[in-house]
Amino acid sequence: MSNIVKAILSINPNAKVTVREENFEQITWHDGTTPIPVADIQAQIPIVEQEIAQEETDKETKKASGKQKLRDLGLTDDEIAQIYLWETSANCIGY
Repeated sequence: MSNIVKAILSINPNAKVTVREENFEQITWHDGTTPIPVADIQAQIPIVEQEIAQEETDKETKKASGKQKLRDLGLTDDEIAQIYLWETSANCIGY
């Protein structure tokens, strides 16, 4: 999802919109959605970018915390790597 769409949805979670080429001039509003001024969307972009960065940081922090908890239980780094590898493979094939 583009940052423009994320910014729009953070302003109006019910907005029906398409954005072509991440271009403010190519926003199409659908199903009677009230257009949001471009300036308002632009003002929301840094907030959305910060939220995305924070989500990534939180994800990495949780991953590191989980690995440390497994180490604290006595698992080796190789065993932990196998768990993460299995989890990724299982998710890819639908288990």
